[in-house]
Amino acid sequence: MLRMTKQADYAIVLLTRMAGMPEVQINASEIASQTGLPQPIVSKILKLLARRELLISHRGAKGGYRLARAAENISVAEIIEAVEGPIAITECVDETPGECSQEPVCPVRSNWQRINYAVRSALEQITLEEMTHPVAPMLVTLGSGPTAPSAELE
Repeated sequence: MLRMTKQADYAIVLLTRMAGMPEVQINASEIASQTGLPQPIVSKILKLLARRELLISHRGAKGGYRLARAAENISVAEIIEAVEGPIAITECVDETPGECSQEPVCPVRSNWQRINYAVRSALEQITLEEMTHPVAPMLVTLGSGPTAPSAELE
């Protein structure tokens, strides 16, 4: 099963919360309390996000964090990469040769690279702004892509 780590999930939750109040500066304990997430992991994630310039950090008694740019200019891919590093479905999508002992004879490496590109591209197209708004569930019909639910289902 492909699964995002809790750290990446929490980063998206934290930034989504902050996107709802873009001009507000908030410290780690305040946002941990608001989101119900453990304060030590929140502090760690906020530091990672600031290091990757998704947040601006202000020190001092009235210090805290705020978004470095507008939520519509931050992609989900950027958030995940800030806390996890490069998005990679398998090790063989890395361009560094020698990571996999099967690389010289592997017939699927190029297909994994295609899949990884598709996943990364999809994550790049979803903005933090979009994550602040719930969307209608998508229905999948066999043989075609996702479609919006019809009015008949409501």
